[in-house]
Amino acid sequence: MIGNDIVDLRLARKESNWKRKGFLEKIFSFEEQILIHNDSNPELMVWNLWSRKEAAYKIYNRCTGIKGYFPWLLQCYYDDGNSGKVVIDDFVFYTQTQITDAYVYSVAATDIAVFTKIKSLVTTENIKKTNGIPNILDNSTNTIQPVSITHHGRFQKIISL
Repeated sequence: MIGNDIVDLRLARKESNWKRKGFLEKIFSFEEQILIHNDSNPELMVWNLWSRKEAAYKIYNRCTGIKGYFPWLLQCYYDDGNSGKVVIDDFVFYTQTQITDAYVYSVAATDIAVFTKIKSLVTTENIKKTNGIPNILDNSTNTIQPVSITHHGRFQKIISL
């Protein structure tokens, strides 16, 4: 399984005041807040951790059917700026994050080996949603493949296996 999330940094700076009272406590664990406060670029760390949580949530939702807003339950274990894990309940999701001047983009997977199998798609054409969860029919194998779609501001990324 896969999930992805992108944060348009320009839009996030305009629309999200991560420094406002209670914001960090509502979303991040104490350990994650320490990572944010100790980082040389705390704003970038906020969106790095957020995008990992969102990417992992997409898999969690697909696997369990549980929907909701509970980012504090998704615990990030940060290896470095580009990799780590997100854990919730008995689920462990591996993450890879790309950071540019324009965006933070994270992909989560249930297994590290899945990262080599991910394909980027350019269009949402042929993607069907069931209960809000996107899939695509692979015509060559006649199987349904999971898809993860993310968009924020100027950016959109669509991935499948």
